[in-house]
Amino acid sequence: MDRRNHSNLTTHVASTIGQEITTGTYEPGVALPPEDHLGAKFGASRTVIREAVKMLTAKGLVDTRPRRGTVVRPEADWNLADPDILEWFLHRKNVLPLILEFAEVRLAIEPAAAALAAQKADENSMSEIREALERMKSAERNEDDPLASDIAFHVAVLKAANNRFFWSLRFMVEVALRFSIRITNRRKGVERANVADHEKILNAIIAHDQQAAEASMRSLILESKMLLYNASESGSQARMDIDAETAVAT
Repeated sequence: MDRRNHSNLTTHVASTIGQEITTGTYEPGVALPPEDHLGAKFGASRTVIREAVKMLTAKGLVDTRPRRGTVVRPEADWNLADPDILEWFLHRKNVLPLILEFAEVRLAIEPAAAALAAQKADENSMSEIREALERMKSAERNEDDPLASDIAFHVAVLKAANNRFFWSLRFMVEVALRFSIRITNRRKGVERANVADHEKILNAIIAHDQQAAEASMRSLILESKMLLYNASESGSQARMDIDAETAVAT
């Protein structure tokens, strides 16, 4: 096996086991099957299995214990800021509670990032936000992808904040938005985000109006959170719809 195929197989094994852990096939405190069983399951060598387990260990999903093997760690130890774990986690049935928690994280981060962008963004950063907004306008004409352009806008604002810690969250934001935007747009009965609402954020950043930038972003996310909450309150059919949406999103 060449190095590329070895790496691809290792990633595949780690991803499959990681998703099985986060969706409950292997519960916390339970040991994974022995190496030889996993090797037979994936058609992989012991080396590949061990490297995959090391990847999962680094992400906080498992650890190795004497005489017990590789054991799944409690969910509280998992690093949900890791985009791989978040994506695996979102394959659970009824992911809405997790997405609601993500909306709360967005409320804590993105309005502050928008305010910082209004204070600190340079011309290059503002140009990236403009380009993302233009993509959203193109999506209205069916000339771009509405989901990708919406995500690009939010990521561009994070970058414009010129804060390394906010920027490090971009992968988590990208993954979670792929799920939440589909759900909130569906709840609103629209195919794409409201460009005018996003343009308010851009205009405030260009005007260096920190309060307006923060307030506009907060209003946008609060609407999203309310739509998610309404979906949660609407019962089992909504959960079935959301599960279907997340399956399409992947």
